[in-house]
Amino acid sequence: MAKIGLFFGTDTGKTRKVAKMIKKMFDDDTMAKPENVNRAVAEEFLSYDFLIIGTPTLGEGLLPGLSADCENESWEEFLPKIEDADFTGKTIAMYGLGDQVGYADEFVDALGELYSFFSERGATIVGAWPNEGYEFEHSEGLGEDGKFFGLALDMDNQSNLTDERLKTWLGMIAPTFGLPL
Repeated sequence: MAKIGLFFGTDTGKTRKVAKMIKKMFDDDTMAKPENVNRAVAEEFLSYDFLIIGTPTLGEGLLPGLSADCENESWEEFLPKIEDADFTGKTIAMYGLGDQVGYADEFVDALGELYSFFSERGATIVGAWPNEGYEFEHSEGLGEDGKFFGLALDMDNQSNLTDERLKTWLGMIAPTFGLPL
């Protein structure tokens, strides 16, 4: 079994694309193939001690799921399947997609929802990302230290920065995850 699980929720496919970009950098022993949470089995998800998870923020700051008008189930429907799990001893890094221009008041809010869910269940969250270089009004994806809870990506307005940000972020989490970068 691979050392790191890679799971994502998506609506338009952009979060999946980023997951594939991450996976391309690692072999199968290091990282599992990206898996959409709408196909994930709770036991498999819970079997990893190291997880990289991704999510877009939809509409007015929502996790992807049926109530956010997604065509398929996503994080909204998967989280209840693991809500009684203890994540103590598990390390999670997160990335989130948002649109800082069109949704400046809820930019990457879903990162905040995932952060709350997993940290309340004992997970160690790594990969906080600085908010410099973004222009938005408000984000529930920011911690008290002013950093995002994970990597914030804007594929609508700053797609030209995605590769560089992704490589830098993976370099930041590499020591914790034992990644060969």
